[in-house]
Amino acid sequence: MQIDFSFDYQLQNNRVLLRPLTIDDVPNLLPFAITEPELWRFSLTSGAGEQGIRDYINQAVKERQEQNEYPFIVWDKQAEVYAGSTRFYDIQPANKTLQLGFTWYGKAFHAKGLNKNCKLLLLELAFDQWGFERVEFRADNENKRSIAAMQSIGCTVEGVLRSHMPKPAGGRRDSIILSILKTEWEGHVRRNLQEQVKKISQDG
Repeated sequence: MQIDFSFDYQLQNNRVLLRPLTIDDVPNLLPFAITEPELWRFSLTSGAGEQGIRDYINQAVKERQEQNEYPFIVWDKQAEVYAGSTRFYDIQPANKTLQLGFTWYGKAFHAKGLNKNCKLLLLELAFDQWGFERVEFRADNENKRSIAAMQSIGCTVEGVLRSHMPKPAGGRRDSIILSILKTEWEGHVRRNLQEQVKKISQDG
């Protein structure tokens, strides 16, 4: 299995478009960095502030060039605006595993079904096109909203890494580990997530 990191993957459905994040996207995400710095409260890497979002994007683009990560910017077709960012990271083609995270959306896009649409497209790419066997998710164990969102798409909680990483503001965080396996994706997760996305579309 070979991922072409130079290829610009475009993922989309009726609700959302995900395209590769580039250094030219600073203006597209800058409003969030200026007005909603709390979006990165639980993140190990913050994009808050003008310099923060520049560094955040530059680092993401660099990691793609080094074939470690593949970052996307999220366009909400319904609102016709950029909504946030997400990415694959810790990509291990030989082991057929990767992590999906660094996901954030502006507050106006929370609880609107955007995340489920994004996750469906990303998981289809990881499992159906790339043939990965496992997609892992991690979060600060105190980030209950994020954990609930991951469980709602079909993730299974595997455990908690205690005192796992230092927090940018000081102290250390416990990291919760969740995952979806290819057998689970093919068995029920894909179907359930497709049904959820269909219902969101029908409800408007």
